[in-house]
Amino acid sequence: MRRQDFHFDLPPELIAQEPLPDRTASRLLVLNGEDGSVQHGCFSDILELLDPRDLLVFNNTKVIPARLYGVKQTGGRVEILIERMTVDGHALAHVRASKSPKPGGLLLITPDENSDVTEYSLRVVGRQGALYEIAPEVGDWPEILRLHGHMPLPPYIERSDTAEDRDRYQTVYAKHEGAVAAPTAGLHFDEALLAALRARGVEFAEVTLHVGAGTFQPVRSDNIEEHHMHSEFIEVSDDVVDAVARCRQLGGRVVAVGTTAVRSLESAAQTGQLQPFRGDSDIFLYPGRPFHVVDAMITNFHLPESTLIMLVSAFAGRENVLMAYATAVANRYRFFSYGDAMLVLPSREVKALREASLEI
Repeated sequence: MRRQDFHFDLPPELIAQEPLPDRTASRLLVLNGEDGSVQHGCFSDILELLDPRDLLVFNNTKVIPARLYGVKQTGGRVEILIERMTVDGHALAHVRASKSPKPGGLLLITPDENSDVTEYSLRVVGRQGALYEIAPEVGDWPEILRLHGHMPLPPYIERSDTAEDRDRYQTVYAKHEGAVAAPTAGLHFDEALLAALRARGVEFAEVTLHVGAGTFQPVRSDNIEEHHMHSEFIEVSDDVVDAVARCRQLGGRVVAVGTTAVRSLESAAQTGQLQPFRGDSDIFLYPGRPFHVVDAMITNFHLPESTLIMLVSAFAGRENVLMAYATAVANRYRFFSYGDAMLVLPSREVKALREASLEI
């Protein structure tokens, strides 16, 4: 398939720039992949749309304040976006500057004029492809990011981050630090809704996928099968495997909260059977690829021609998804990270493959 097969026209004013005051007040579009039909509602309707036998799978990664601003020794400005930490205390990062910093050079992270926060020096150790390996001369990353870090809002949010983003660009169940982008489908849940879902009998499980900046990487190949997917760290525990098995025995659905939860579960089931998994995965789900675990997904609206809209299209059918997106545009839904949500049910083809695999 071609990248252009996943294009849709989006008026810029529909890109949400701010979160709504209430997490659960976002709108919810329900897409039935079997017949392409859609329903409109509010996100809090999810309480009635889920069955007590269902299992919600959340990604419990926590976004770090991964964006830093500073200068090179020569005085040129730099912007640093941490991609991931390494075991030796270094970091791999994207660095934007008028001229690329050289190995051995220093990047100075300086406080505001009216601040007494310490200045830090970061040494450029080397390069790993498009990423720079950098290391603090003094101090450590948690300290530096706590004092100087900014929340890494996506490039389509055209404003600087604020104190509110420290809370709202983070799920209420975030636990394990390491993401540089939020698993945004989870931003719609608050503590009250989670409590109501538990009271209804819906079971919860948690995976970890540390979302990298590569989630915004465009597909540059016209043939999508030639696209090289970025790698991200994933952990799917024995507890998750057991929870999925219990859900199956009860006749419930495995409902992934976000494409990151989908990628986590399907990475751990590439043999056809869900198993514990811990490590990097570069799984790319596009039309024609099978789904071994996920029965439904909650997700936000995604960028045109992105790997994420390809994933949703693989699950619910490309034509169904594009028609649903056109409906969302016509009904003035809010798009992307701080936007509205979808509950997506699988296409006939995906459902048939899932049922066949469960019979084996």
